Amino acid sequence: MRFSNFLIFLLLLTIFNACKQEVKKESKNVERDLSSEFKEYWFSGKAEITSYQLYQSRYGEQRKGTSTLIFVTEDFNTSEQVKANQQSEKTSPVLKLNSVKKFTTGIYPYAIMQSTFYPLNEQQHALKATATTQEWCGQMYAQLNNRSRFEIQTHTYFEGQADQELTIEQTWLENEIWTQLKIDPNKLPTGDLEIMPSLEFLLLNHKTIKPYSAFAEFYQKDELSVYKIHYPELNRVLKIYYNNQFPYSIEKWEEIWNSDKKEFITSAIKMKTIKIDYWNKNSNKDLPLRDTLKLD
Repeated sequence: MRFSNFLIFLLLLTIFNACKQEVKKESKNVERDLSSEFKEYWFSGKAEITSYQLYQSRYGEQRKGTSTLIFVTEDFNTSEQVKANQQSEKTSPVLKLNSVKKFTTGIYPYAIMQSTFYPLNEQQHALKATATTQEWCGQMYAQLNNRSRFEIQTHTYFEGQADQELTIEQTWLENEIWTQLKIDPNKLPTGDLEIMPSLEFLLLNHKTIKPYSAFAEFYQKDELSVYKIHYPELNRVLKIYYNNQFPYSIEKWEEIWNSDKKEFITSAIKMKTIKIDYWNKNSNKDLPLRDTLKLD
């Protein structure tokens, strides 16, 4: 009888330990270990702004324009999922990226902007990502909110795609790759993975908004490190060239897309980087700062 009770005890202990291990396995959020170097650089009250010479492929031709990456830390209201006016129990620090592109197709201009809000306290996926495109034909907009799942809304001026709402399981986002790279490129995913292409790419090319199978890898090209994502199903490759020393400056990038047996290449090369509190530089006397960034 005692031996039987002992067996039951061992069985219950095994089940209990298995449950603990399963709970630990399901825990998705891990506290980030931010270095003092990171904190000194990113919590200085200034943004990092980098301008790029852009060569954007659109309508089968390459268009010359400019792109700007604006990285800045700010407090994010995780409940309403918007920038917070002040810190509270509902806020969490994020590294935000506003990525802007401007180019012209013939007579009319394009303006594209993507925003990514990436948590700094915990290692998890972006809390929010948005994309907008404006040109003379119309506007397109997409918004992803990270709650228990990804909740996505899209609005376009195209028939059959006008308004959509969908939810998908949390997965890697191409939009968040850029922010993770600025925190620690060594934490970027490698090998076979499921990843959602950038909202910009999906909107501009009318692709189904979903994760796609891809293969990601690192390699060296001269003095720069390269992070490459290959999407076989989309016949698309993204390469981000960066300096592997903090603050991991992004020197250039290249997007190669094959469609209808044609190759389309979009690329960008760094022109200038500045650290500045740009939100306080909105006077006419501050216009020369655009010359500094070579944006005019």
